[in-house]
Amino acid sequence: MVIVALDVGEVRIGVAVSDELELIATPRAMIRRKSTAAALDAVAQEIARAEAQLVVVGLPISFDGQLHGQAHATQAFAEKLRRRINLPLIYADETLSSVRAEERLREAGVRPERMRERVDAEAAAIILEDVLAQRRRERERQDRAARERQTTERDEHQEDERR
Repeated sequence: MVIVALDVGEVRIGVAVSDELELIATPRAMIRRKSTAAALDAVAQEIARAEAQLVVVGLPISFDGQLHGQAHATQAFAEKLRRRINLPLIYADETLSSVRAEERLREAGVRPERMRERVDAEAAAIILEDVLAQRRRERERQDRAARERQTTERDEHQEDERR
């Protein structure tokens, strides 16, 4: 499933896209917020261009576990987006994603003057990587549970046949 992740800020919105197999998160675009309406249009176009089946919006949860100003603004933007697209939209914790993105870009040798134009899409990719890893862990847990059920059923069947 192709998933689009968004790092929504007051000035810029980072966009990242997964591959169909949900293995790779790739920074896709940085959208400047000239107005909410224009930003919604641009984000909806990126989602359509990616042929996404799910949208993830990074939600800045404070260290105290609460949602404050930017989180509420992000939710308001995401709910407007939800009404424009006909896709599931979920939230994911984006705590420290921008810090992690800056570190990753610095390690990759990105010059400081080029950092601002790339950090938002990189932060969206980090948010998406976290979601992809969580989805993989959940699938693995479900697969283990299914195998355990099959083993139990087989053992019970064999026990019944012995009686």
